[in-house]
Amino acid sequence: MSTRDFIEKDYYGALGVPQDADAAAIKKAYRKLAQELHPDKNPGNTEAEARFKEVSEAYDVLSDQKRRGEYDEARRLFGAGGAGARAGFPGGFPGAGGQAFDLGDLFGAAGAGSRGAGAGAGGLGDILGGLFGGAGGGARARSQAASGPARGQDVETEATLSFEEAVLGVTVPLRMQSPGSCPTCAGSGAKPGTSPHTCPVCQGAGVTSRSQGAFAFSEPCRNCRGSGQVVDDPCPTCSGSGITTQTRTITVRIPAGVKDGQRIRLPGKGAPGRRGGPAGDLFVVVHVAEHPLFGRKGEDLLLTVPITFAEAALGTTLTVPTLDGSVSLKVPAGTSGGRTLRVRGRGVPGKGRTGDLLVTVEVAVPVRLTPAQRKVIESLAEEMDEDPRPEITAAVKGGAER
Repeated sequence: MSTRDFIEKDYYGALGVPQDADAAAIKKAYRKLAQELHPDKNPGNTEAEARFKEVSEAYDVLSDQKRRGEYDEARRLFGAGGAGARAGFPGGFPGAGGQAFDLGDLFGAAGAGSRGAGAGAGGLGDILGGLFGGAGGGARARSQAASGPARGQDVETEATLSFEEAVLGVTVPLRMQSPGSCPTCAGSGAKPGTSPHTCPVCQGAGVTSRSQGAFAFSEPCRNCRGSGQVVDDPCPTCSGSGITTQTRTITVRIPAGVKDGQRIRLPGKGAPGRRGGPAGDLFVVVHVAEHPLFGRKGEDLLLTVPITFAEAALGTTLTVPTLDGSVSLKVPAGTSGGRTLRVRGRGVPGKGRTGDLLVTVEVAVPVRLTPAQRKVIESLAEEMDEDPRPEITAAVKGGAER
């Protein structure tokens, strides 16, 4: 991420969220746009692919609290309406003799030569070096940051699992499109048969120092764009970037017990790093389908089983299903509808323990009775001749007496 990106790119606008949006709103906006713009849904649409990369880059910055803070601070200090403009210098900050110089000079693209390769003595370059995470500040740290290894971007994808797969765990293949090392040039950016060479302007440092009026500061080398390497013959496949968008299939082990919406991190499975840097991480967002019989509460599985009146009154032993077989469940005599019985250890595997299977019994009341059945039930009611709701009956009688 270059300093120019921090100042010129509107990451909030790219995601369509306000500057004070919280992490949840940023994530929601990103996921919606990523689904709409994903290359799989827009084959051959270069505009959608460019927007997809823009949205991914914006989320990569705004989802990281530290990087978002640096971005906001950079925009506040040097962006539109920043310190220079507020001080009365719309084009930037004042130089020697009262002349203003444009901050765009600080982040100029390749084209003009350097004005010197010596180390600057502090100034605005040191301010920017500290602001954007320079380790220890100074020209040496900025040189290492510009030409040293750079970690690859994190990548996010989604996986939809059945209820059983989420509870028991599963290994799934994921087909996804993401940045990868160019297969033609092996990531060098140079046309096959050629190779990059050290930049003659910055001598491979990636930065140069220059003076502007009363200020002395360092800036990314304009000749090599801060990489420290120059490619004379760019690779025709990646246009010299060393990275292309590739379709790949990776096998991912989803652990047992994952929940709907859970985000699983796979270190080193994201986009490749630059200049020998480590790869980013892959994040898999899990979606879990509903089950026709089972529900879930934390690490416990939920199951509702109907029983007859006779089974509830006399007691019975039921055979109930589990996700990996079946189990016998004893229903005590006199069980009322809505009672929950626990089968230990037949729930969702978790850290340190496995949850339970919670079986709720419901007494099934027949809708239609034959004459013989009705006679038997009426005889039973007369034989039992007891009030199941004495408190209610007493309250009704008390009200009638008043």
